Amino acid sequence: MEFRQLRYFVAIVDHGSLSKAAGVLHVAQPALTQQLRHLEDELGVQLLHRSAQGVQCTDAGKVFYEHAHAILKQVADARAAVAQSGNHPSGSVSLGLPHSISGALALPLLRAARQRYPEIQLQLTEEISGNLSEQLKSGRLNLAVLFDDGQLTQFEAQPLVEETMAFICRAGSEWAPQEAAMPFPLALQVPLILPAQQQGVRPRIESVARAAGVSLGEVIEINSLAILRSALLADMGATILPVAPVLADVEAGRLSATPIVSPTVSRAVALCASRNIPLTTAARAVRQLALEVTAALCADGSWRGARLLA
Repeated sequence: MEFRQLRYFVAIVDHGSLSKAAGVLHVAQPALTQQLRHLEDELGVQLLHRSAQGVQCTDAGKVFYEHAHAILKQVADARAAVAQSGNHPSGSVSLGLPHSISGALALPLLRAARQRYPEIQLQLTEEISGNLSEQLKSGRLNLAVLFDDGQLTQFEAQPLVEETMAFICRAGSEWAPQEAAMPFPLALQVPLILPAQQQGVRPRIESVARAAGVSLGEVIEINSLAILRSALLADMGATILPVAPVLADVEAGRLSATPIVSPTVSRAVALCASRNIPLTTAARAVRQLALEVTAALCADGSWRGARLLA
């Protein structure tokens, strides 16, 4: 297997056709087709479905694409690590953020990176936490913000913040509490709109419920923050989340956020890197910058409900 075959295969998948990939790579299409055939023969599987409309990955192709993409990124990172100066870090850095964190951290970090490190191309990826963990392990991400559920020992994890969660529903909803705080057991009696059991805040809520000797009632499972927000505005139920992801709606009066008590509910968040793949100078610079931006957001209250851990 040759490095160029990985590069060719990733380009074909990214561009959706052999002809477009050939143009981008400046390689004759017959030569590209031949290299793809050699790759499939070596692996003993078909990687792509070909049609008049273009190409699509087979199941085996999807798996191979993830590995090929990670290998290409690690090679590019290795070249950048050798070439770049410690005083002027440059190159590409990929950082993954969970949906519920990006609203608080993504834009301030992007602005700070552009101002301090104009030669770094910061690539932000927004995904569910389980996908971010897998991408970090494979090398597709340099850094990722993950929820600290006690299972982060496989990564180099730097604590960031502890976020307090609130009971959130549509303003004026029948679910809205009449008091200034919502007891946790009562919150669980309301139809709750939450991520699936292994995603986002759900494991933490389940853990607190078990410790309190109570259980969740009706749950509508939605993994998309945008769809979850729409369901809240449609008054399909309430949710238990940090305020930051829906802060604009709370400040505009579309949603209400009530503190949860007896017990309170919070989650810890960490900035993680692989233990097996060295960080480039640029990635180390972004990691430090992320810590500084987080501290500033907590200090001025911009990251609402967050307490600095770093």
